[in-house]
Amino acid sequence: RVGEGVLTPNPTGGPILLPDYHTPAPPAPSPLGPDPQRAAPSALGPQLDPHLPPRVTGCLWTLLFCTARDGFSLRTLYRMMEGLSVAVLLVVRDTGGQIFGAFSSTAIRVSSCFYGTGETFLFSFSPELKVFKWTGSNSFFVKGDVDQLAIGSGSGRFGLWLDGDLNHGGSSPCATFDNEVLSHREEFRIQELEAWAPS
Repeated sequence: RVGEGVLTPNPTGGPILLPDYHTPAPPAPSPLGPDPQRAAPSALGPQLDPHLPPRVTGCLWTLLFCTARDGFSLRTLYRMMEGLSVAVLLVVRDTGGQIFGAFSSTAIRVSSCFYGTGETFLFSFSPELKVFKWTGSNSFFVKGDVDQLAIGSGSGRFGLWLDGDLNHGGSSPCATFDNEVLSHREEFRIQELEAWAPS
């Protein structure tokens, strides 16, 4: 939930983002399936909003995937994004209560090589927002296979990685974003993960 403009963990174990973010949309046909969940961009919190690219400013956001609803499976995450070319906001809450994630310039998919653009970035709320933008040193934005999703890389380390079961992950400083470790430790257990897309 958001209080005073700062994203904080929801102590009830509910959604990672604030409740307004999880309001069902009015009934209407949608390419994303029946009853998508949507929210106004202000629900991201006034701190994160200015870091998003102008092309998604003012959009409503649709909840594409959440572990609470869809289970802990990277394959399911990929399946929910099949055929989409939209940007994606990944938000993770680990078992230590830390919230962090990534903005990907395009939908998450299986790929044998890295993809994405310099719009991609990593972020962490600890509890203040820290955003790690593209440094220009490499183009290792996003790469995924059935066993792992990686965002940012360099020298054999990943800015953020998630395993195929969406149970474990890790974060290390990497050349792509010159980021800090996003969680309290380099390896973490995932309590909850959400993927949002502008609509």
